[in-house]
Amino acid sequence: METNKIFENIADNLNLGTVTAPVQRVSGGYMHKMYRLETSRGKFAVKLLNPVIMTRPDVFENYAAAESLEKKLQGNGIPVVPALSFGGKKMQRVNNQYYYVFEWVNAKALSSEEITREHCGIMGAVLARIHKIEQKNEDYNGDEININWDTYIKSAESECPKIVDILKANRDILYKSQTQGNAALKNIPKLAVISNGDMDCKNVLWIDRKPLIIDLECLNYGNPYMELFDLALCWSGYEHCKLDYKLLSSFVQSYIKAYGPFEINWDDLYYANFGRLAWLEYNIKRALMIECENEEEKQLGIGQVFETMEHVIYYDSLKAELPGRLNEIAQRV
Repeated sequence: METNKIFENIADNLNLGTVTAPVQRVSGGYMHKMYRLETSRGKFAVKLLNPVIMTRPDVFENYAAAESLEKKLQGNGIPVVPALSFGGKKMQRVNNQYYYVFEWVNAKALSSEEITREHCGIMGAVLARIHKIEQKNEDYNGDEININWDTYIKSAESECPKIVDILKANRDILYKSQTQGNAALKNIPKLAVISNGDMDCKNVLWIDRKPLIIDLECLNYGNPYMELFDLALCWSGYEHCKLDYKLLSSFVQSYIKAYGPFEINWDDLYYANFGRLAWLEYNIKRALMIECENEEEKQLGIGQVFETMEHVIYYDSLKAELPGRLNEIAQRV
């Protein structure tokens, strides 16, 4: 179905009025596609869900769980932009395309140059508030990762030569990170909280100094300390391979003040923070046309392989300093 026809059908099916302006693609995540839809009844954001993702087992169960947790965040005053409900349902479908609709928000995500210690302090406190809503003594630390990188390297030699060299050159780092991460997972305290899973800088919009969290489809339960570690890095420059320890300190200390003190081994958290390997595998599959439906997806996958590998290499370089610095930061609260 042509894109314009999709949005005409969406507006018609949900009684959103008539489309009054050209539909605009909005920059956003790397998995789904977001558009701005302007109609006679207002402005909306429409997220078209990746068709390949929607074929995965348990995908509808996972989205339903995320929608339920989204309501809990709303009920506890967490600043989120929730999906709209139509006919008692948030997820909608037109032909074979699943999607969500949101009210359009005149706000913007921050670039890395715009993030200050104040922003990090605000987000550290928000994360702590989310984690305090509900806590369970259960193991949601995640599964071990056992990826056969050699198989992908061999396939890439014929199917996608562009990514072969960077995978070969860093093969040892990939296997080492995987092995050390699997071992560290066993040492992380077993505690489950509501976890956003994707609350990095691109998924938080700002109006003045007030945040609005978007892209809540990854909501689930997870380990609070692992998510704290991951998001503190994201908000402190890790995404651009330039970690700012002042930003990191603001995020972590604000979280501890709002959440309360806890005991954790930061070395274990460092090694257990290896989820980027799963993201790398997903994009290798897209580059190899294994989990991909068109050339645009393939090229996106190739680009993400290089970007993710840059993060893997940079992260490996931090192991001598990062855990110790985090321990010092936590002790100063």
